[in-house]
Amino acid sequence: MAHIDLGQDEQVYLGIHGLIRYRPETGRPLLALNEALLRGPHPLTPGERELIAAYVSGRNECRFCQGAHSAFAAVQLDEGMTLVDQVHADLDNAPISAKLRALLHIAGAVQRSGRSVTPELVEAARTEGATDLEIHDTVLIAAAYCMFNRYVDGLGTLVPDDQEWYLGPAARVATQGYLPVLDR
Repeated sequence: MAHIDLGQDEQVYLGIHGLIRYRPETGRPLLALNEALLRGPHPLTPGERELIAAYVSGRNECRFCQGAHSAFAAVQLDEGMTLVDQVHADLDNAPISAKLRALLHIAGAVQRSGRSVTPELVEAARTEGATDLEIHDTVLIAAAYCMFNRYVDGLGTLVPDDQEWYLGPAARVATQGYLPVLDR
């Protein structure tokens, strides 16, 4: 049970979904931010951006966000969940581009502390071809997911135990985006 009464069937509105419905006046801007960061036009694919969100959520030990965004990344990456699991287990040896690896190192630094992002990390990403936009948005995705993770865990929302649960929402997000969440 969540730390506060969300006024809903918590089994239906797991994780952040119940929190968004509980307070739609704050939920809608959070969904809009998520839509812009993870699905808007961008040189990084939606799957790569979801992978950044999943990676940060895993480092924060947020089971709901890690499960959700791992599934969301998997359905949008050719290599699927195998690649997502490899990134979570061993970023430095996962079969991803050097640019994405450098960006994920920046995201990991943000997860520790914004001040952990060093000029060397930024230069390493640039050397691998990352643009200022990709670096900016990696930092913003990582920072936003630190907030989302703390929001979900700080209010003690229910988390599905079965990783398969996330596949339904993953298919919807991949085709419809995040904004329809309030309409369900």
